[in-house]
Formats: sequence, structure tokens, C-alpha cells
Amino acid sequence: MVALVVVYLGAASLLSLAAVRVGFDLWNGIDPFLPPERRPFLGAVELAHRAFAVDALRQIFLALLVIGGAWWRDRAGWRRRLALDRERPNGMRPVFLLGILLVWPVLHIAWVTGTAELFGASFGQHVRLSPFMSQAAVAAWLAYLTILAPVAEELLLRGEAFARAQAAVGPVGAILVTAIIFAAAHVSSWGLARPVSLLPLAFALGWLRWRTGRLWPGIALHGWSNLALVTYLLWPG
Repeated sequence: MVALVVVYLGAASLLSLAAVRVGFDLWNGIDPFLPPERRPFLGAVELAHRAFAVDALRQIFLALLVIGGAWWRDRAGWRRRLALDRERPNGMRPVFLLGILLVWPVLHIAWVTGTAELFGASFGQHVRLSPFMSQAAVAAWLAYLTILAPVAEELLLRGEAFARAQAAVGPVGAILVTAIIFAAAHVSSWGLARPVSLLPLAFALGWLRWRTGRLWPGIALHGWSNLALVTYLLWPG
């Protein structure tokens, strides 16, 4: 299961790096095959644009690779495999699901900020956007955070990985395995603080995938959690 995630993420990363390198170089009139010592200095703003483009394209390629892989293995049932079909009834009443979506951001914000304080990490406080970001850049960043990343990550983890894990170890095992992989994928310079802060969300996403039999409730909760947390952290005062 871990190897599957690594392969998909690795392939998506390589494709996005190659696309950004070639695309931005050609746009700027640079030969993309120049050796490093002959490449012109790009500047901080250009490097930041390229870094964001890599992140965004990685999610797009990841989603396409997961969907393409599921379609290749089972052309008739790939939607069912990724929990994207509408044949099975939703296993949860809409009112109950709406209640979860309304209450969850409060719990998520409290847990994430509390975890950051416990570990002495800075990701839960004093967050500010770069003053050099234009309105278009902010809009693109929010779209990445609330749409691109949730869709791609849920397709991989609660879609393909969940289906494989459920067939091997059952639904409880699938929830546990995908939650651990999701948390581990967010290990950063803050050590275990960030993964621990995401564990409740990871378990909630897996439970929703199993309980509803659909992927979209998890995508909605994932994106809504990201938006609520960022809004809270960026709120003035």
C-alpha cells in the first residue's frame, strides 16, 4: 500500500517538475536543456511561481494517474472502485452529513492549534500571506488548497488505496491504514507535530468513505477543513 502511494506521488511529482521546467523556460525564452552553469538567474518571485505551479500540477497529474490506473484495471467498474458511482445508495442521511460538515471545522481548528502549541510548532499561529502575492495568486492558492489537493489526495487514499486495503484487511483496517499513510505524507520540518494534527481528520475521512460508500463527502470535508483552518489562521487580530 505504501509502495502504491509512493509510486503515484513520485510519478506525479516527476511529471509536474518536467512540465513546469519546460513550460516556464519556453515561456521565458530559455532553453530548458541548458546546463545549470549556463542558466540565467530566475529571481525569488519566478522561483516562487514555479514552486506553486509544481504543487498544483502535481495534484492534477495525481488525480489523472489514479483515475487512469483504475480505468485501465477495470474499465467497467472504475467508478465503483474509486467510490464515484451512484449505483449504491448513500449510507448516511444528508442532514447528518450536513451536521458533520458544520461542526467539524471547530473541532479541527481546536485540535490543530492545540497540537501546534503542544509541540511548540509555528504552523498553528502567526500565519501571514506574502505581501507580494497578487489577488489572482491568492485565489489560485485557495483553489489549490480547497479543491485540487482534496480531490487528488482523496482519489488516491480514500479511493484507490482504500479499495485495496478494504479487500485485504476490511473496512476498519482500511480506515487505519489510509489514515496513517495520510498523516505520514505530511511529515515536515515540524517533525511529528503536523502528522499528529491531521490524524483526527484522516480517521474522519476514512470513516466517511466507509459509512457513505462515496468519495465526495470526504472531498467536501477535506476541502472545508482546509478552508476553515486557513481562514482562522489568517483572520486579522
